[in-house]
Amino acid sequence: MKRDIIKIDEDKCSGCGGCMLGCPEGALQVIDGKARLISDLFCDGLGACIGECPEGAIEIETREAEPYDEKNVMKNITEAGSNVIKAHLKHLQEHGQTEYLNQAIEYLKENDVEVPEFEEAPLACGCPGSMAQDLTRERAEIQEEAKIYSAELNNWPVQLQLLNPDATYFKNAELLISADCAPFAYPNFHQRFLRGKVLIILCPKLDKVIDQYVDKLALIFQKQDIKSISIVHMEVPCCSGIEVIVKRALEKAQKNIIIKDYTISISGEII
Repeated sequence: MKRDIIKIDEDKCSGCGGCMLGCPEGALQVIDGKARLISDLFCDGLGACIGECPEGAIEIETREAEPYDEKNVMKNITEAGSNVIKAHLKHLQEHGQTEYLNQAIEYLKENDVEVPEFEEAPLACGCPGSMAQDLTRERAEIQEEAKIYSAELNNWPVQLQLLNPDATYFKNAELLISADCAPFAYPNFHQRFLRGKVLIILCPKLDKVIDQYVDKLALIFQKQDIKSISIVHMEVPCCSGIEVIVKRALEKAQKNIIIKDYTISISGEII
Protein backbone atom coordinates (compact mmCIF):
# COMPACT_ATOMS: atom_id res chain seq x y z
CA MET A 1 0.00 0.00 0.00
CA LYS A 2 1.06 3.62 -0.52
CA ARG A 3 1.30 5.79 2.58
CA ASP A 4 3.32 8.56 4.20
CA ILE A 5 6.58 7.40 5.71
CA ILE A 6 9.84 9.07 6.63
CA LYS A 7 12.88 9.23 4.38
CA ILE A 8 16.41 9.81 5.72
CA ASP A 9 19.10 11.54 3.67
CA GLU A 10 22.21 9.63 4.72
CA ASP A 11 24.51 12.30 3.30
CA LYS A 12 23.03 14.88 5.67
CA CYS A 13 22.58 12.59 8.68
CA SER A 14 25.29 13.05 11.34
CA GLY A 15 24.17 10.07 13.41
CA CYS A 16 23.45 12.24 16.46
CA GLY A 17 20.35 10.21 17.35
CA GLY A 18 18.21 13.27 18.05
CA CYS A 19 15.44 11.91 15.83
CA MET A 20 15.01 8.94 18.16
CA LEU A 21 13.75 11.31 20.87
CA GLY A 22 10.73 12.04 18.69
CA CYS A 23 10.06 8.41 17.86
CA PRO A 24 8.74 6.47 20.86
CA GLU A 25 7.51 3.83 18.38
CA GLY A 26 11.11 2.64 17.96
CA ALA A 27 11.13 2.93 14.16
CA LEU A 28 14.58 4.57 14.19
CA GLN A 29 17.97 3.35 15.27
CA VAL A 30 21.49 4.66 14.75
CA ILE A 31 23.41 1.95 12.88
CA ASP A 32 26.92 2.38 11.48
CA GLY A 33 26.84 6.07 12.38
CA LYS A 34 23.58 6.87 10.54
CA ALA A 35 19.92 6.99 11.55
CA ARG A 36 18.02 4.14 9.95
CA LEU A 37 14.35 3.31 9.56
CA ILE A 38 14.41 -0.26 10.84
CA SER A 39 10.84 -1.23 9.91
CA ASP A 40 7.99 0.28 7.92
CA LEU A 41 5.64 -1.37 10.40
CA PHE A 42 6.85 0.92 13.19
CA CYS A 43 6.75 4.26 11.31
CA ASP A 44 3.41 6.08 11.58
CA GLY A 45 4.46 8.74 9.06
CA LEU A 46 3.42 11.63 11.31
CA GLY A 47 6.88 13.18 11.24
CA ALA A 48 7.58 13.92 14.91
CA CYS A 49 11.23 13.05 14.28
CA ILE A 50 11.62 15.84 11.68
CA GLY A 51 11.74 18.57 14.29
CA GLU A 52 14.34 16.70 16.33
CA CYS A 53 16.82 16.49 13.42
CA PRO A 54 19.34 19.38 13.52
CA GLU A 55 20.67 18.51 10.06
CA GLY A 56 17.36 18.59 8.16
CA ALA A 57 18.04 15.03 7.05
CA ILE A 58 14.47 13.71 7.45
CA GLU A 59 11.40 14.33 5.34
CA ILE A 60 8.09 12.61 4.67
CA GLU A 61 7.49 10.86 1.38
CA THR A 62 4.59 8.85 -0.02
CA ARG A 63 5.68 5.43 -1.18
CA GLU A 64 4.84 1.76 -1.11
CA ALA A 65 5.26 0.58 2.47
CA GLU A 66 3.97 -2.04 4.84
CA PRO A 67 0.92 -0.85 6.79
CA TYR A 68 1.69 0.67 10.17
CA ASP A 69 0.94 -1.93 12.86
CA GLU A 70 0.00 -0.49 16.25
CA LYS A 71 -0.01 -3.86 18.01
CA ASN A 72 3.56 -4.65 16.90
CA VAL A 73 4.62 -1.17 17.99
CA MET A 74 3.09 -1.70 21.42
CA LYS A 75 5.10 -4.89 21.92
CA ASN A 76 8.30 -2.84 21.71
CA ILE A 77 6.95 0.09 23.66
CA THR A 78 5.75 -1.90 26.67
CA GLU A 79 9.21 -3.44 26.98
CA ALA A 80 10.71 0.06 27.13
CA GLY A 81 8.79 1.05 30.27
CA SER A 82 6.05 3.38 31.46
CA ASN A 83 7.65 6.65 30.32
CA VAL A 84 7.89 5.43 26.72
CA ILE A 85 4.31 4.14 26.88
CA LYS A 86 3.16 7.54 28.09
CA ALA A 87 5.14 9.32 25.36
CA HIS A 88 3.62 7.12 22.67
CA LEU A 89 0.03 7.56 23.86
CA LYS A 90 0.56 11.31 24.10
CA HIS A 91 2.02 11.31 20.60
CA LEU A 92 -1.03 9.57 19.16
CA GLN A 93 -3.40 11.86 21.03
CA GLU A 94 -1.72 15.05 19.83
CA HIS A 95 -1.94 13.94 16.20
CA GLY A 96 -5.59 13.00 16.46
CA GLN A 97 -4.88 9.31 15.82
CA THR A 98 -7.91 8.08 17.78
CA GLU A 99 -8.04 4.66 16.16
CA TYR A 100 -4.38 3.90 16.90
CA LEU A 101 -4.77 5.32 20.40
CA ASN A 102 -7.69 3.01 21.11
CA GLN A 103 -5.72 0.05 19.73
CA ALA A 104 -2.76 0.92 21.98
CA ILE A 105 -4.92 1.18 25.10
CA GLU A 106 -6.68 -2.07 24.18
CA TYR A 107 -3.30 -3.79 23.86
CA LEU A 108 -2.23 -2.55 27.30
CA LYS A 109 -5.45 -3.79 28.91
CA GLU A 110 -5.27 -7.16 27.15
CA ASN A 111 -1.74 -7.67 28.45
CA ASP A 112 -2.43 -6.42 32.00
CA VAL A 113 -0.21 -3.36 31.57
CA GLU A 114 -1.26 -0.28 33.48
CA VAL A 115 -2.54 2.54 31.26
CA PRO A 116 -0.70 5.70 32.37
CA GLU A 117 -2.40 9.06 32.89
CA PHE A 118 -1.15 10.57 29.65
CA GLU A 119 -3.72 13.30 28.95
CA GLU A 120 -2.29 15.71 31.50
CA ALA A 121 1.27 14.43 31.27
CA PRO A 122 4.12 16.78 30.31
CA LEU A 123 4.85 16.72 26.61
CA ALA A 124 7.30 13.89 26.00
CA CYS A 125 7.29 13.23 22.28
CA GLY A 126 8.64 16.59 21.14
CA CYS A 127 5.72 17.14 18.76
CA PRO A 128 3.23 19.67 20.17
CA GLY A 129 2.02 20.81 16.76
CA SER A 130 -1.50 19.45 17.03
CA MET A 131 -1.92 19.40 20.81
CA ALA A 132 -5.08 21.21 21.88
CA GLN A 133 -4.25 24.31 23.90
CA ASP A 134 -6.45 27.07 25.26
CA LEU A 135 -4.55 30.31 24.62
CA THR A 136 -7.25 32.59 26.01
CA ARG A 137 -5.69 35.19 28.27
CA GLU A 138 -6.71 38.45 29.81
CA ARG A 139 -6.19 41.46 27.59
CA ALA A 140 -5.15 44.76 29.09
CA GLU A 141 -7.81 47.39 28.65
CA ILE A 142 -6.95 49.77 25.81
CA GLN A 143 -7.18 53.36 27.02
CA GLU A 144 -6.74 54.93 23.62
CA GLU A 145 -8.24 54.27 20.23
CA ALA A 146 -6.67 51.21 18.61
CA LYS A 147 -4.47 51.97 15.64
CA ILE A 148 -5.60 50.50 12.33
CA TYR A 149 -2.70 49.20 10.26
CA SER A 150 -2.70 48.94 6.49
CA ALA A 151 -2.27 45.61 4.74
CA GLU A 152 1.19 45.01 3.26
CA LEU A 153 0.30 42.18 0.88
CA ASN A 154 1.98 42.76 -2.48
CA ASN A 155 1.04 39.65 -4.48
CA TRP A 156 -1.75 37.19 -5.15
CA PRO A 157 -2.03 34.24 -4.96
CA VAL A 158 0.18 33.45 -2.00
CA GLN A 159 -0.10 29.65 -1.61
CA LEU A 160 2.92 27.95 -3.15
CA GLN A 161 0.85 25.42 -5.12
CA LEU A 162 -0.89 28.29 -6.94
CA LEU A 163 2.13 30.48 -7.67
CA ASN A 164 3.59 30.97 -11.15
CA PRO A 165 7.42 31.01 -11.12
CA ASP A 166 7.29 33.43 -14.10
CA ALA A 167 5.14 36.01 -12.28
CA THR A 168 6.57 39.50 -12.74
CA TYR A 169 6.40 40.31 -9.03
CA PHE A 170 9.18 37.78 -8.38
CA LYS A 171 11.74 39.81 -10.36
CA ASN A 172 14.39 41.20 -7.95
CA ALA A 173 12.04 40.28 -5.10
CA GLU A 174 12.63 39.89 -1.41
CA LEU A 175 10.78 36.71 -0.47
CA LEU A 176 8.89 35.99 2.72
CA ILE A 177 8.22 32.26 2.98
CA SER A 178 5.81 31.65 5.83
CA ALA A 179 4.06 28.76 7.52
CA ASP A 180 0.28 28.94 7.17
CA CYS A 181 -0.25 29.45 10.91
CA ALA A 182 2.34 32.16 11.57
CA PRO A 183 0.28 35.20 10.44
CA PHE A 184 -2.48 34.18 12.84
CA ALA A 185 -0.14 33.70 15.79
CA TYR A 186 1.89 36.91 15.33
CA PRO A 187 -0.41 39.96 15.42
CA ASN A 188 2.01 42.38 13.74
CA PHE A 189 2.88 40.02 10.87
CA HIS A 190 2.24 42.53 8.05
CA GLN A 191 4.29 45.37 9.52
CA ARG A 192 7.09 43.28 11.03
CA PHE A 193 7.69 40.77 8.23
CA LEU A 194 5.66 41.40 5.07
CA ARG A 195 6.32 45.03 4.17
CA GLY A 196 8.12 45.24 0.82
CA LYS A 197 8.23 41.47 0.33
CA VAL A 198 6.57 38.86 -1.87
CA LEU A 199 4.69 36.33 0.25
CA ILE A 200 4.72 32.55 -0.17
CA ILE A 201 2.83 30.34 2.27
CA LEU A 202 2.85 26.57 2.81
CA CYS A 203 2.52 23.91 5.50
CA PRO A 204 5.40 21.41 5.65
CA LYS A 205 3.32 19.12 7.85
CA LEU A 206 -0.05 18.84 6.07
CA ASP A 207 0.76 19.64 2.44
CA LYS A 208 1.51 16.39 0.64
CA VAL A 209 3.46 17.87 -2.27
CA ILE A 210 6.82 18.62 -0.67
CA ASP A 211 8.87 17.48 -3.66
CA GLN A 212 6.73 19.70 -5.91
CA TYR A 213 7.36 22.59 -3.52
CA VAL A 214 11.11 22.05 -3.79
CA ASP A 215 10.87 21.99 -7.59
CA LYS A 216 8.73 25.14 -7.79
CA LEU A 217 10.90 27.14 -5.41
CA ALA A 218 13.98 26.01 -7.34
CA LEU A 219 12.38 27.36 -10.54
CA ILE A 220 11.69 30.68 -8.85
CA PHE A 221 15.28 30.88 -7.64
CA GLN A 222 16.59 29.96 -11.09
CA LYS A 223 14.39 32.26 -13.16
CA GLN A 224 14.24 35.31 -10.93
CA ASP A 225 17.00 37.38 -9.34
CA ILE A 226 15.84 36.92 -5.75
CA LYS A 227 17.44 39.47 -3.42
CA SER A 228 16.70 37.87 -0.07
CA ILE A 229 14.76 35.11 1.68
CA SER A 230 13.07 35.37 5.05
CA ILE A 231 11.34 32.39 6.67
CA VAL A 232 8.69 32.66 9.38
CA HIS A 233 7.48 29.48 11.05
CA MET A 234 5.97 28.32 14.31
CA GLU A 235 7.95 26.83 17.19
CA VAL A 236 6.38 23.38 16.76
CA PRO A 237 8.97 20.90 15.46
CA CYS A 238 7.34 19.90 12.17
CA CYS A 239 7.07 23.55 11.12
CA SER A 240 10.85 23.80 10.90
CA GLY A 241 10.56 21.69 7.76
CA ILE A 242 10.12 24.95 5.82
CA GLU A 243 13.83 25.66 6.17
CA VAL A 244 14.64 22.16 4.88
CA ILE A 245 12.42 22.71 1.82
CA VAL A 246 13.99 26.08 1.04
CA LYS A 247 17.54 24.78 1.44
CA ARG A 248 16.81 21.83 -0.85
CA ALA A 249 15.39 24.21 -3.45
CA LEU A 250 18.44 26.48 -3.25
CA GLU A 251 20.70 23.47 -3.66
CA LYS A 252 18.73 22.27 -6.67
CA ALA A 253 18.80 25.75 -8.22
CA GLN A 254 22.52 26.07 -7.43
CA LYS A 255 21.89 29.39 -5.73
CA ASN A 256 23.45 30.79 -2.59
CA ILE A 257 21.06 33.18 -0.86
CA ILE A 258 21.30 33.97 2.84
CA ILE A 259 18.18 32.90 4.77
CA LYS A 260 16.81 34.90 7.69
CA ASP A 261 14.88 32.49 9.90
CA TYR A 262 12.26 33.69 12.42
CA THR A 263 10.43 31.43 14.88
CA ILE A 264 7.08 32.39 16.40
CA SER A 265 5.95 30.92 19.70
CA ILE A 266 2.43 29.57 20.12
CA SER A 267 1.78 32.52 22.44
CA GLY A 268 2.58 34.92 19.58
CA GLU A 269 6.10 36.12 20.33
CA ILE A 270 9.30 36.05 18.26
CA ILE A 271 11.69 33.53 19.76
